[in-house]
Amino acid sequence: MKILLLTQYFPPEVGAPQNRLYELAIRLQQNSVQVDVLTAMPNYPAMQIHSSYKGKWFVKEQMNGLQLYRAWIFVSKSKAIPIRLLNYFSFVGSSLIRGLFIKGKYDYLMVESPPLFLGITARILALNKGAKLIFNVSDLWPESAEKLGLVTNKQFLKWATVLEEYLYRKAALITGQTQGIVQNIHSRFPMKKVYWLKNGVDMNFFDPELLQKSNWRNEVGISSSAFVLLYAGILGHAQKLETILEAASKVTDLSEVKFVFVGSGPEKEFLLEEQQRLGLKNVQFFDVQPKQKMPEIVAAANATIIPLRKLDLFKGAIPSKIFENLSMRKAILLGVDGEARTLFIDEGKAGLYFEPENADALAEQIRVLYNDPLLQQELGNNGYNYVKRNFERDQLAAQFYTFLKENQHAQ
Repeated sequence: MKILLLTQYFPPEVGAPQNRLYELAIRLQQNSVQVDVLTAMPNYPAMQIHSSYKGKWFVKEQMNGLQLYRAWIFVSKSKAIPIRLLNYFSFVGSSLIRGLFIKGKYDYLMVESPPLFLGITARILALNKGAKLIFNVSDLWPESAEKLGLVTNKQFLKWATVLEEYLYRKAALITGQTQGIVQNIHSRFPMKKVYWLKNGVDMNFFDPELLQKSNWRNEVGISSSAFVLLYAGILGHAQKLETILEAASKVTDLSEVKFVFVGSGPEKEFLLEEQQRLGLKNVQFFDVQPKQKMPEIVAAANATIIPLRKLDLFKGAIPSKIFENLSMRKAILLGVDGEARTLFIDEGKAGLYFEPENADALAEQIRVLYNDPLLQQELGNNGYNYVKRNFERDQLAAQFYTFLKENQHAQ
């Protein structure tokens, strides 16, 4: 079996889609699948082309047995919508040109959406390569862009919806990252095959048993007696991270409680300004860390905070950091309603829920967890067992491979 994976995001970039797609590709390869990757010059999240790729139009390279084809992309730190669209469409064009020069046929072409527009390239290349199109949806776009207020032009949203529905109709298989995404698409296209391609975790990498001791606190000057609440990930618009800062201002009487942010993103400057405005001494920010460092950083925390904005859209969302934190036996404070709450709070008993965007509710749950070390341990152990049963990457990739093989020759 041969698969061409088309994605704008891929390592050495750090981030949820990059990690998820790389881990899937590696495991499919271990199941004797040839996986080639057509992707952009690495630039995210700093929006700056990595130094060794600057000035290059196309690069062909190997990464742990994967054949990578990289194409030029326009990048800018500007947040303006026209500039962001130029970023997306530049890769639509360059990846199409590069893809047409990749020799040979493929059984499947799997494209990651968003960005939705990359589906244009995927449709053309799938026809060119004689491949069945797999449309992998990690976020319902343009619905999410509209509900987050990121795109307001009604005509543009109408065109994007037309493109979305066209690509769903032309796909041989649609995969969704969450049950909410799968159910949404299936309700609109009941005749299409829609598969829940779960996100998960490499429990051989995020393994608390391999870490006898984390030295990260010593490295960054955090007391061994501190009660560390960690947020690690994109500092973005969707997370409403000022809720954590507001909660931090409400628990200043708990002198041992420290809030640690690890990551970067478009909201970082705003969050630093908010920290100054609120005069918070119990909050620290750290830049993006190498993937190899993350198990040690998570191990150094007492618990982790996972928030999203209070939108119906996010009731079908499952932030990827949940899996890694639970794999390290860390209790979660979850500010995400809907599917994530059902899975990890109600079923998995892996943490405490707080209403999204409600700083008072978060502060209250912080006090509960801080005052009950046994509860911390119990929730952490529950979470570890839950993800091991349901979200271990080796198992998920093997199930997906079996599904693809069974449908490889279906019409």
